[in-house]
Amino acid sequence: MTTKNDTGNSVLDGYRSKGLAGRVGFGRRPAIVVVDFIVGFTDLSSPLASALDPQIEATCALLDAARSRSTPVFFTTTAYEPDLTDAGLFIAKIPSLEILVRGSRWVELDPRLQRRPSEPVIEKRYASAFFGTPLASTLTAGGVDTLIVAGCTTSGCVRATVVDALQHGFRAIVPIECVGDRSSEQHAANLIDIDGKYGDVIDLADVIGALEGLDGTP
Repeated sequence: MTTKNDTGNSVLDGYRSKGLAGRVGFGRRPAIVVVDFIVGFTDLSSPLASALDPQIEATCALLDAARSRSTPVFFTTTAYEPDLTDAGLFIAKIPSLEILVRGSRWVELDPRLQRRPSEPVIEKRYASAFFGTPLASTLTAGGVDTLIVAGCTTSGCVRATVVDALQHGFRAIVPIECVGDRSSEQHAANLIDIDGKYGDVIDLADVIGALEGLDGTP
């Protein structure tokens, strides 16, 4: 199930009638990437933040399932030098990114995620977890063929990561309860479009069920 409303289902029905919204499904070796669930996006005292408590809670359930079967887990943060010279034009579009200075509390992972020392944190500058980072090569070296994407925002960094996952040859899966956005309208619209063109948007329970049904070997 990709949406909870008739409008979303109607759009997807229209996509399917035109040969869109196929299924990529799960491969044999999944990994999790939690995109930018950092303090700067989850603490409401930040100008970049939105209310994401339910998504954090759902992502913790996903992480519990992944960790219980040694599924690889990655996190991302967005962080810049104090002079913001590495922020490029992104800072012109989103001036509030200026708070995401390397070493500040804003770029730290939300502590509720309880990151383990063995779980890498990938530092990025732009929307996609792949752009300018070693994520693709690391996944390939580990034999990963499926990337389960959680995090924020659905219309920004999550979408960009899913698009790049597809373009790098990974099956992209988005647990609907594990992603969020500042705008409920943009959240819904982007989930529909992701499901129609780039990855499978499915219920968290189905993702966990799929994880439990895999043997975890490359």
